[in-house]
Amino acid sequence: MSEANTQQPAVGYLRVWDVLGDRKRGIQPLIPVSRTTWWNGVREGKYPKPIKLSERVTVWKRSDIEKLLESIGGVA
Repeated sequence: MSEANTQQPAVGYLRVWDVLGDRKRGIQPLIPVSRTTWWNGVREGKYPKPIKLSERVTVWKRSDIEKLLESIGGVA
């Protein structure tokens, strides 16, 4: 896989696998927690509120994830 395929766009939305990583897709996690931990954190307000684009498509604003990474000392 080329480096161009692994980089995220500078603006837009991220799917759950973009945030938590996905081995099958070759995506490294931005936030290395389990899906259960992630969704519990979303419910508790620890992680950003998602946006439902359709019944089966949930995304997060890239800017919200970048702010979260900055606040926890991650790399945006």
